[in-house]
Amino acid sequence: MTSRHPARTLWALLMVLTLLLAACSTADDGDEETTDAAADDTAAEDEPADDEPAGDESADAEPADDAAADDEPAEEEPADDGGDDLLAQTDFFVQEDFEAQLALADATPEGPDDQPWLQQLDPTMVETTDFAVDGEGEVCFSNISEGNGWRAQGATTAQAAAEDIENVTLNYVDAEGDDNQQIADIEALVDGGTCDVLIVAPFTADALTPAVELACDAGLPVVVLASPVNSDCQTTYVSSIGGYLFGYQGAEFIVENAEPGANVLALRILPGVAELEWRWGAAVEAFRDSDVNVVAVEFTEQDPTATKQIVTDAIQRFGQIDAVWMDAGAAAIPTIEAFEDAGLEVPLIVGEDENQFLQAWAEGDLNAVAPTFPNYQWRTAIEAAADILEGTPVPERWIVPQPAIQTAEERDEAIAEELGPLFYALCGCRDLGSFPDAYS
Repeated sequence: MTSRHPARTLWALLMVLTLLLAACSTADDGDEETTDAAADDTAAEDEPADDEPAGDESADAEPADDAAADDEPAEEEPADDGGDDLLAQTDFFVQEDFEAQLALADATPEGPDDQPWLQQLDPTMVETTDFAVDGEGEVCFSNISEGNGWRAQGATTAQAAAEDIENVTLNYVDAEGDDNQQIADIEALVDGGTCDVLIVAPFTADALTPAVELACDAGLPVVVLASPVNSDCQTTYVSSIGGYLFGYQGAEFIVENAEPGANVLALRILPGVAELEWRWGAAVEAFRDSDVNVVAVEFTEQDPTATKQIVTDAIQRFGQIDAVWMDAGAAAIPTIEAFEDAGLEVPLIVGEDENQFLQAWAEGDLNAVAPTFPNYQWRTAIEAAADILEGTPVPERWIVPQPAIQTAEERDEAIAEELGPLFYALCGCRDLGSFPDAYS
């Protein structure tokens, strides 16, 4: 059949075709939008790495925070860094011993004022007539080590003092820091049968106690020096007052001279060493009852480079350090250098009686104190041995005074300009025949 209106039919077909194409086009566009959205979602799930840079950017922003901290040190509260926990008392602390040492510091010693190595605090004398010898006697001396300046100088003083005493021959052996070697040394000295007196300068009480008792059992009078053993068989034990006083003297100086709220940095060598724990325990007692803030307690391991970095870090972290306490003077010079390098005034500082610290104190006009563990006790041990050889009574516990160097006058008198930086001023050696050559 043929249409009577072919033009109308063609127009109608074109309209239908147009509508069909439009519908198909709309459907295609919708599919593309859905696919694009899914692609975006997938990209979002697969882009945690893109999130990390954002994290890094946050981290990168931290130096700005650090800089702000540097500019505003007061915003860092010491309490956030430990507070009272920093002043937790050491397990080595014994209240009775602490109080006894502080009491001895105020006691009047017996003996010549100008020879503190012969002075005695609260002595209880023991008879030695059974050990007296006719003529020359041999003093055997077992030292654990000359591995630090204090012990090396002490050994020098002991040998120099023996040379200046008539009828004394010194037989000295150094165990070079080895307990087993010192035990072997003592056994050899006892077995040798030539010793009239034995001096033992130990380090480890538990290890050396059997060797000391071996000597006692062999009938030898024994002088224990500077560090105790776990026995009372020795004839005398020679030392200065002790670690509690050392630690307290430095802390007391800070407490008395610092402003309320002052930031205190405490530097320790190592944990677990009795002498050093006693020093810290005494400082804790002083700081606990004060208005100062101990903001950090750090171990230096007696490494000057590490010490300087620790102090530098503390300055940056807390912004202001008003005082530095330390359990040994070896940390003093790197501490001073850290403040000088930072362009800061050296704060209240505790050192020791080493030449280099006393000289730095004088040159910098520092506000400082120097507790001491007097090296002259090594001479006291020789004097005790000489007394025993003569049958003269000696103190069962020969405690020599332990003064701190506190004033400019005391400091200047103590400095030995002719000797090196590591010379310990309270040596009891300046009248010995080999001084100063033996100490150069």
